[in-house]
Amino acid sequence: MEIELILKIAGIGILIAVVNQVLKHIGKDEIATFTTLAGVIVVLIMVLDMVSNLFDTVKSLFGLY
Repeated sequence: MEIELILKIAGIGILIAVVNQVLKHIGKDEIATFTTLAGVIVVLIMVLDMVSNLFDTVKSLFGLY
């Protein structure tokens, strides 16, 4: 499962990098910045979900519920 998440994050990064370069090449720098920001937000949400699952696992492990 961990490898799957890493590959998803890497795929999003590559896709955003390509879209960013294409948009900058055609002169749409503002839109390129927004797409990069959107990619960062999507990855951040994925990571926050994993951190939340980690905290739930630690709580259940130590019986803190």
